[in-house]
Amino acid sequence: MKKDKFETKAIRNQIERSQYGEHSTPMYLTSSFIFDDAEDMRASFAEEKHRNIYSRFSNPNTSEFINKVAQMEGAEDGVAFATGMGAIFATFATFLNAGDHVLSVRAVFGSTHTLFTKYFPKWNISSTYFNATEIDNLAPLIQPTTKCIYVESPTNPGLDIVDLERLGQFAKAHQLLFIVDNCFATPYLQQPIAFGADLVIHSATKLIDGQGRVLGGITVGKKELIRELYLFARNTGASLSPFNAWVLSKSLETLSLRVDRHCENALFIAKKVEAHPRINWVKYPFLSTHPQYELAKKQMKAGGNIIAFEVEGGLEAGQRFINAIRLCSLSSNLGDSRTIITHPATTTHSKLDESDQLAVGITNGMIRLSVGLEHPTDIWADIENALKS
Repeated sequence: MKKDKFETKAIRNQIERSQYGEHSTPMYLTSSFIFDDAEDMRASFAEEKHRNIYSRFSNPNTSEFINKVAQMEGAEDGVAFATGMGAIFATFATFLNAGDHVLSVRAVFGSTHTLFTKYFPKWNISSTYFNATEIDNLAPLIQPTTKCIYVESPTNPGLDIVDLERLGQFAKAHQLLFIVDNCFATPYLQQPIAFGADLVIHSATKLIDGQGRVLGGITVGKKELIRELYLFARNTGASLSPFNAWVLSKSLETLSLRVDRHCENALFIAKKVEAHPRINWVKYPFLSTHPQYELAKKQMKAGGNIIAFEVEGGLEAGQRFINAIRLCSLSSNLGDSRTIITHPATTTHSKLDESDQLAVGITNGMIRLSVGLEHPTDIWADIENALKS
């Protein structure tokens, strides 16, 4: 049988129709489900039957969303969460014990950094950072208690590219769990499981939703790992709402179309920004000047929608640039249909001290641009005008 393409699976992978024969999946806005009799109830709670019991455990809408993402990523199963950070925390909490050690790429989202530096030490869980471009030197960082390797690729916000294939081989050789945050790339542009990842995490709030409407997160991977994660999620309660799951499932139907346009717009803007005299540097994975351009082309279908660049003149110039923006939005979110501008040093990564910011490429003049779906010439006109300030 012919294997369906990505776009077809995104649209045609749905739960079974009800007796009403609906074409589009309905919303199952119910907190619980009923049983036929005492034996049905007993067998369901004993997991002798695979059925919906309570929407904190499972729901038809969350199941559809999970199945779609799992198929897109080449995973066996998944668990959906209320937010992306819910997915990240639950994944770590499931597989780490007191005394364990995490090896993580240095450039991670600010809240993930806070987990490593503020909360995990309370439970005697330690972490060590490595640079995205230095995976040849990881062996000395492995400790007897090292449990997993965690990376983002591309990284947030510096857009470094991690060699997932080589890191996957390294993790396997050292019997370490390999976890990848694939949020920036989406399952459409990159499938880390094909490079050796055991678990893949998404903040579905970003490009998977794509319109800045709902929060959501998901972790997918090997069935035996997902089973453990499911039990943790079921008992701790960070579950995705059925309504949000329905929205996200519908969003996945247009993911490829939207991300294709995001990438086209982003490459157009990246080239324009790179040529502007008031820009010190620009990073975008599919710009030939990106130091890991060839690796990005190997791992990703296209460069994504995020651009990082530095405005000449430091913090004051960066703030003038932001204050002069008129069309684009000033927000901490990304992956929206609307173009969003963020100043990482004072917002998303403000909890990092100055040395940690510089270590991951965050300078006072750095701007993170999440390129939206507006016409690219209109986006550029707004940015160019702001640069004149």
